[in-house]
This record gives sequence, C-alpha cells and structure tokens, in this order.
Amino acid sequence: MVENLSALIDTVQKNCTIADARHARDMTICTFLLEMREYYRWEMEIPYGARLPKDELGDWLNARESLWDTVEEESFIPLPVSGGGIDPFDADDVNRALLPLGLVYSSGLGHFRKPHFVLAELKRAEVREGVKVYVAGCEYARDLIAPPAAMRDGAIFLRMDAVRRLLWNKFEEWQWKEKDTALGRAFAHYDFERDIEHGLDRMSEAESEAMILHEVGEARAEKLLGEDWNSMLGQLSSRHAELLVRAVRDHLADCMVTLPTLLEHEAYGSLHFYLANLSGLRRALFPALTHAYDQWLNDHDTPQLARVVNAAATHWLDTAQRLTATWQRDPAHGDANLNALAGSDLASLKL
Repeated sequence: MVENLSALIDTVQKNCTIADARHARDMTICTFLLEMREYYRWEMEIPYGARLPKDELGDWLNARESLWDTVEEESFIPLPVSGGGIDPFDADDVNRALLPLGLVYSSGLGHFRKPHFVLAELKRAEVREGVKVYVAGCEYARDLIAPPAAMRDGAIFLRMDAVRRLLWNKFEEWQWKEKDTALGRAFAHYDFERDIEHGLDRMSEAESEAMILHEVGEARAEKLLGEDWNSMLGQLSSRHAELLVRAVRDHLADCMVTLPTLLEHEAYGSLHFYLANLSGLRRALFPALTHAYDQWLNDHDTPQLARVVNAAATHWLDTAQRLTATWQRDPAHGDANLNALAGSDLASLKL
C-alpha cells in the first residue's frame, strides 16, 4: 500500500536529483544543455513547440546545478511503500504495491552505470514472449535522461511521454534540415505536414511498438548470450568498449525481432524512422543495412531486404560471441582488446 503518494513522488524525485548530481555533468556540454532544456519543459509542464523563457531557463539551470552540489554525496533514499522503506532499486517489490493502484515504477542502471528512476501512471500491462511489458503514461517523477524504452529486471518499461517528446524533438530538428531523408519519409508516412497532432499520435503508437519489439529482441539476445555477456558488460571501464558491446547487441536484437517484424507487417514508417536513427557507432558497424535500405527504396524488393536482415542476425550473433570470447581470454586488458576489434572487421558483413 501507498499511504502518502505525495511523499513517494518526493522521494523518487529526490533520488533522481541525486543521480543527476552524480552523472549529469559527464555529458558533453551540447548534449547537457539540450537535455536540460527538455527537462525544464517537463518540469514546468510547457507544451511542445512553445518557446522557452530564456531568462527563467537560465535561472533554473543555475539553481539546479547549485542543488546538485548540495546532494551529490547523499545516499539514495528508501521508498515509503508497504509500511516500510524499500530499496529504490527493488522495482519488483515497489510495483507489487503500485500496480494495483494504477502506478508503475522503474529503476536501474543505464549507459555508463548511470542510475535511472521514474514513477508514472500505468497505462497498460501485457506480456510478450513471456516478458512483462509495462506502458507508462504521465510521469510524476523522473531524472534528467528519459530513455523511451528499457529492459529493467527482466521486464520491459515503455514511457509514452518520453516517446512523444523524442518524436516532437526529431520533428522540430528535421524542419531545419533536408526533407528527402529517411526521417523526412517517416514524417511523410504519418502525414505530419497536414495534421501534426494526429501525425504525432499515430507515430507515437507505431514507434512505441517498434521500441517494444527491440526490447523483446534484447530479451532473446540475452538468452542466447548468457550471463557471460552481462558479466562482461558490467565490468567494462572504457566508454567506447561499452558503446561497442551495446551496439552489437542492439543489432542482434533488431535483426532477430525488430526489423523482420516491421517488414512482415509492412510498417514502413517505422522502417524509415529506424534508418533515420541509425547513427554513430551503430551505423559505422552496419553499412550493409544502409546499402540494403537504399536499394530497397529503388526497387521495393522487400523480400531481398528481409534476406539481408536474416543474414545479419547470424553475423551479429557470431560477432557478439566473438566479443565475449575476446574478453574472457584476457579480462585485465579486455577493454583495450575490444576497442581494437572495433577497428578491424566487425562491420564486414558479406551479403
């Protein structure tokens, strides 16, 4: 039971503030400022597209950094649930009390071991391939970074508010860029130019499904790779090595589940959006997919694109197992050895 919802919200938010104090300033200055702008929009409940007040935003940012300085060394606070304090990382115990009340809680470690906490309205719960899926609506407490979807303690946690914010930001960014791109094709598919609100609703539903598919793929990949993979990921100290390992698992998950399902269901808007977001190391590792997509745009040969994806699933499983074996041979130098592999032939998918 939750005797005082307000106290629970305040406690979760305090833990979010502590997590941000420890990790938020690790980001590049550009990413930090962009994330802080969106966090301010969420906290002040400012609508999408509304201009942010420059002076007030600056004052808020300075005050938030000052607050971080005062709490950075504090410990995370147990949550006031079920008559006693529950460890904030014990999401299962917390949710046993919250789910019947139409609330859902998520906690865990994200990229570079940054803690994430969120308390939200529960829109629905379902099961996919034996994996629980919690779909969150209005968010009552959250930290600076808002991953739209994640696997936490064996359950998939999807944040519809974060999905909509991501899509809106992508749309605003795209308006200043070249229109005939994968991102432009995605927005055209959902008819954003004619009706932005309706387009955002349709796209949010479609892309939330694609995100769930990715997490289902992650669950499959985890079963195939076993605990050795998680052990490796938990011990990496190099950011580049962690990004490499995560990118390979992402490709494996998507080639097993996300992309085959999108192609089977002819979800071409989501396919365009997927390619639009294939960037950085993930894009560099998988040039074959970009080439296959470009070819598909010309010939509309969906079965051929599906064959490329199917072949890639085998490639990425082999690659993931190779990374694990490389780590296990010499854990003391594992980060350096994995980084060396990134510059070799990991992207050499022969199709």
